[in-house]
Amino acid sequence: MTSSKFFDKVNVMPNVTAIIVCAGSSTRMGGTTSKQFIPLCGVPAVVYALKAFEAAQTISEVIVVCKAGDEGVFSSFVQEYSLKKVAAIVQGGQTRAESVNNGIAAASSKCTHFAIHDGARPLIKPDCINNAVECGIKTGAAAVGVKVKDTIKVIDENSTVVATPPRASLVAVQTPQVFEKQLYLNAVAAAASSQTEFTDDCAIAEAFGAKVTITQGDETNIKLTTPTDIVFAEAILRNERGENLK
Repeated sequence: MTSSKFFDKVNVMPNVTAIIVCAGSSTRMGGTTSKQFIPLCGVPAVVYALKAFEAAQTISEVIVVCKAGDEGVFSSFVQEYSLKKVAAIVQGGQTRAESVNNGIAAASSKCTHFAIHDGARPLIKPDCINNAVECGIKTGAAAVGVKVKDTIKVIDENSTVVATPPRASLVAVQTPQVFEKQLYLNAVAAAASSQTEFTDDCAIAEAFGAKVTITQGDETNIKLTTPTDIVFAEAILRNERGENLK
């Protein structure tokens, strides 16, 4: 049940379904183990994310979307780590968009909002989730993000710089990304007929008129993409536990 602590100013109690997408190919990580199962300080990476959504008071239920054959592994996580909010474990599709849609199809009929999260971002914090959901409830669409530190260059096909956007206006978008249910369903339906490739769920909503608000993210909310990211993630975890990094 979603806590009223966060939604005491709304007329209808929101019911937020988290869609945790874990159906990627992990090709850039190398090896044979799906990156969400790689141990971080002895615990499968995706378990950290699942526990964060379990602890987030704004989340009513969790739907896990995984590769075919991984369902049993996630079922074992649910039992071992007492993940009571996991309502369904469903198979992903050929694309990320298809995987998200499969997760949405399994959501409760009571669902009013979706919080879509990459399972490859294991270090998301409950407070970060709650803040994004609160903003999504108020505005209809919200995403976690952090301001970029580097200067960003736009290049052409010859790798020649053609523009330098003002750094102050740039953010690196993370997940979760939160949407009012009907807003997102309408955007997805429109996107399906546009034959346009979208890089994230915000882009789908933006393309069809939604205004997305960015909430403060965390630089530790990294995405596991290459082996170096595993090193960083374990260092973050050890630092949070006060362990000696030497």
